[in-house]
Amino acid sequence: MRAATYDRYTTDNDDVRVRDLPTPKLFPGSVLIEVRAAGVNPVDWKLMSGALDSLIDAVFPVIPGWDVAGTVVGTGPDTPEFAVGDEVLAYARKDVLHAGTFAELVAVPAAHVARKPADLPWEQAGALPLAGGTALRTLDLLAVTGADTVLIHAAAGGVGSLAVQIARARGARVLGTASERNHDFLRDLGAEPVTYGEGVIDRIRALAPDGVAAVADFVGGQLDTTLAVLAGEGRHASIADGSVADHGGHVVWVRPDGTQTQRLADLATAGDLTVPVAATFSLEEVPDAFAAGQSGHTRGKNVIVL
Repeated sequence: MRAATYDRYTTDNDDVRVRDLPTPKLFPGSVLIEVRAAGVNPVDWKLMSGALDSLIDAVFPVIPGWDVAGTVVGTGPDTPEFAVGDEVLAYARKDVLHAGTFAELVAVPAAHVARKPADLPWEQAGALPLAGGTALRTLDLLAVTGADTVLIHAAAGGVGSLAVQIARARGARVLGTASERNHDFLRDLGAEPVTYGEGVIDRIRALAPDGVAAVADFVGGQLDTTLAVLAGEGRHASIADGSVADHGGHVVWVRPDGTQTQRLADLATAGDLTVPVAATFSLEEVPDAFAAGQSGHTRGKNVIVL
């Protein structure tokens, strides 16, 4: 099979090259997925740089990618949940960094896999699991309900834009920080945009004089702002700032969970969740996809398509 790979930790995107590799083995309780689309996430190039080596070991060559949508083409022993021909999606993180999803085929534990709704486009399905799962887990930990006013930092990004929609589907009022060029985008999602930068605390307080019930930080470096605008019993969480734990907040790292991914797929089916796709790239264009994400100006998700 063809796969995008790298042979060592590196910060040079051009070190990612397409090569032929053996078909993945099917272990008990797994499915072999023919990949149609795979979302690109910041963790992909952070892992490639070795920045997360203290958390996960790498076995080279590494195939990057933790998101996948595709068709089941094989099942391992004792896998009654799925059959050949099923269209599925998954957050396919594994315990070792090696056999990722930027490939023609990937083997994934069945417990991590959800069924793809027939009307969900492949690009959106492939971009949904990791970012959507991160958003969903964050809002679950914050126990967001329709009674809450929620502040989302980096609301126009891949995770933030999904969190806005999930919170709105629960009936919450959502304030979202973003650059002014993304304000109309956030309004379309149902959020009240707030320009980040100097004076952001005053702008948030003007919209929520009594403070916000919950804050979801999807960018990092926002703790002072978060604490300044939280209501007295407010809750907060971050995916990028471990120091929030010292101030009563949650540090979020999403787990592979097919049940959770199915919740996201069901929200999409109900019309409550759309995955904004910024651009699509081929396997050969993975370096370009990484560069696009690293620019910091992506609205929504970049996706590898096969």
